[in-house]
Amino acid sequence: MHGWLRAVVAGLLVGTPLLVGSVSTPAAAAKAAAVKIDRKVRERLDRSAEILTEIMRAPDQGLSPDFLRQCEGLVFIPGVKKGALIVGGQFGRGVMVVRQPNRQWGPPGFVTLGGGSFGLQIGGQSTDVILLVMNRRGIEKLASNKFKLGADASVAAGPVGRDLKAGTDIQMQSEILSYSRSQGVFAGLSLEGATLQVDDEANKAIYGRTVASREVVEGTLPRPKEAARLYAVLRRYAG
Repeated sequence: MHGWLRAVVAGLLVGTPLLVGSVSTPAAAAKAAAVKIDRKVRERLDRSAEILTEIMRAPDQGLSPDFLRQCEGLVFIPGVKKGALIVGGQFGRGVMVVRQPNRQWGPPGFVTLGGGSFGLQIGGQSTDVILLVMNRRGIEKLASNKFKLGADASVAAGPVGRDLKAGTDIQMQSEILSYSRSQGVFAGLSLEGATLQVDDEANKAIYGRTVASREVVEGTLPRPKEAARLYAVLRRYAG
């Protein structure tokens, strides 16, 4: 083989791995992105379990156990930032769970909370938002893929205190009670004008496809193993 031909062949052989690598790069990047999404989704589930545990361990000014045991659904939005509240738009990603007819907790659904201006006084710290859905009217709102708090569903700042009873007027009149927790302080929160909607990206990461909120409400999805910690905390504190 002539010297120039050997050089050409050698160059092609050396370049081949680079060519193969460049072809596989998009697939590898997609796989890495999926792993990253899965990790964030798992963290959201675990953080929701932590929020409920921390609130229920708080002395005196916490969440009424009666409210928690009688609610029909829960929504956890961990780590809302003040800056996002100021500019509006999407500012929180969370998890919702709904009781089934047997009073057991159904599969988790992933949601976003955004819009509105709520005036949270949280300084530069993040705050956790918790919604208690108190009746089946509120659950029907959760079954829609998107709705506005205060307009499509009645919402009120939830009362705080261990000795509150679940039959109080505010519970009877409101479909959803909203709370915030920041720097150890737990308080009712007004969420008038906020929009709650399905988080397609997170649902795909867990279920492998787009999921409608009604599927979550009706319990037709499997309970993912990633939510085991959340279910354990729900059984302990919410029955």
